[in-house]
Amino acid sequence: MTEDDITQHIIDTLGGGHFQVADDNTFFFHGADNRFPFATVVTKDNASDSASKLDRPGVFRLNVGVGKETFRALFGDEPAGVDFAALDTLMPHPVYAKMYWVSVINPSGKTFETVKPLIAEARSLAAARDKGK
Repeated sequence: MTEDDITQHIIDTLGGGHFQVADDNTFFFHGADNRFPFATVVTKDNASDSASKLDRPGVFRLNVGVGKETFRALFGDEPAGVDFAALDTLMPHPVYAKMYWVSVINPSGKTFETVKPLIAEARSLAAARDKGK
């Protein structure tokens, strides 16, 4: 899967949401206020997030904010020993795992199929938060 393929899939499923590109990273929002994205595609390291080694050529990371139960079902309570630079591997987010975010670097088509329901869940959670305001 390419970054563009993933971005297009998420755009196609936004259902009233929108996306914003900033510094070559893409942020997907459910509501109109840009308060907090439900998914992101990032393309480079920064001072607070470099564990994924995104500065490698052609490397990007898809990040998705899932629910607590989903996160724990995938990784348990305290994930340990994660190689945050591994390609095509669903993993806890290197910085936002405590907020129940998951990540995958350069997912294959097969891996992306397993991530699609996580994206749908993240969007639903964002919609519920927006509705609760």
